[in-house]
Amino acid sequence: MTTIYFVRHGQASFGAESYDQLSPNGELQAKLLGQYFDQILKEAPYVVAGAMQRHQQTTQIALAQCFPEAGVDTNAAWNEFNHQQVFAQYEPRFNQPHLLKQDVAQHKDPRAYLGQIFEGAIARWTGGEFHHEYDESWPEFKARVEGALVNLCQQLAQTKPRYAVVFTSGGVISVIAGKLLELNANRTFALNWAIANTSLTTVRLVGTEPQLLSLNEHHFIKAQRPDLLTWI
Repeated sequence: MTTIYFVRHGQASFGAESYDQLSPNGELQAKLLGQYFDQILKEAPYVVAGAMQRHQQTTQIALAQCFPEAGVDTNAAWNEFNHQQVFAQYEPRFNQPHLLKQDVAQHKDPRAYLGQIFEGAIARWTGGEFHHEYDESWPEFKARVEGALVNLCQQLAQTKPRYAVVFTSGGVISVIAGKLLELNANRTFALNWAIANTSLTTVRLVGTEPQLLSLNEHHFIKAQRPDLLTWI
């Protein structure tokens, strides 16, 4: 029976010209994750990663701590939705990432304020009226992720590794959890806001059917370096 670990990437570079690279904190998170894998995985896993830079960096840093010889399959089906476009369609000035970071930093409760923006932007993206304004609509993203999950489960049912690890993003993991828990879009993205960087969401494969075992495990960071816990 295969256990699949879905990993959210380490902290990326929020507000930078290119979000898609790990911050120094993100690199440390990925290292802690790899050390944790070295403790809990008894043999090398099958590894797949999204094609984004933050996915690849998290993968390489983590594997260097536990299974440096492991091969990695790269699959863009595990990529995140274009969150910068989702923010910009909600508020055009956020097309410049530094302006979003600036607004958030100036607020008395930055995380709560960013949460309000995120909620509004996601509601517009998933609401149905504006699907045509996005390069990838909510239904298209949801179908892509659910298709990637089906394909992965079918592959693993044939090859039967003990473990599989998927390095991806919070939105992708939320869609998977939402699918397995039969959540609507609003509740699915409420999960997304809570998923910590380099946290683990685990799924057990029974035949070709995935069953959710855990969501958003990040105790391995909290126990060693609680100062490294991030959600953005």
